[in-house]
Amino acid sequence: MVGRFGLTVWPATGYDYCPGGVCPLDGNSRTEASDPTMLQLTNIKKTFTEPGGGRLPILDIPRFRVDAGEQLALVGRSGSGKTTLLHTIAGISRPDSGVVEIDGTDITRLSEAVTDRFRAAKIGYIFQTFNLLPAFSALENVLLGMSFSRGRADEARARLLLDRVGLGHRLAHKPQMLSVGEKQRVAVARALANRPKLMLADEPTANVDARHQQQIIDLIVGACREENVALVLVTHATEVAEQFERLEHLDQLNQAVANV
Repeated sequence: MVGRFGLTVWPATGYDYCPGGVCPLDGNSRTEASDPTMLQLTNIKKTFTEPGGGRLPILDIPRFRVDAGEQLALVGRSGSGKTTLLHTIAGISRPDSGVVEIDGTDITRLSEAVTDRFRAAKIGYIFQTFNLLPAFSALENVLLGMSFSRGRADEARARLLLDRVGLGHRLAHKPQMLSVGEKQRVAVARALANRPKLMLADEPTANVDARHQQQIIDLIVGACREENVALVLVTHATEVAEQFERLEHLDQLNQAVANV
């Protein structure tokens, strides 16, 4: 319903501002038409401050779009802004200017607290270094990821996901008891835990040996396809990137590094 000053009010979430007619925390569109766009970047600019006080351009992306359920590989050389771009999409880092719209919500207009909850509910993130908590078991790491979203942990789904990634027999194992490949599988299960709409994978095979590289890619691609999750996978490995129907080169997409 419409509250004071024309803002949309959704009592179930406790928030009185849902930009673009979308309540960011439950993900339900309030518009009449269904938009297939899952991710839309418009005029994204980001700079870092250099030691001398100057500004170093890192991102300058006029437009970038990913549709719901679409999968693509993003390739770029070291220093081309790959991780910075993923952090900006996820709301971990804010752009200096521009629009980051995910499933109808411009997350640059959200407060930090609401952005954190939106990320937990709508975005899965597979880190290059896994980011598993060493004191917790594989199952507990997945359950903890669930608690960040709505405060509820679905143990049945956590067990199902770990079983799907081949770790049903490793539920009680802590990270130090798992191989590198197994740690990445836990990270994939955790990233899928909250049924995200968008998956961001930052060099997911960088720390995996060549023998297990294809297994990890097959796992991520297959799991996202099964749950209709849009996937943006960053990689420097040509043999990985060429498996995707859509392949983007960050050197062409990001004008900040196009001529460097």
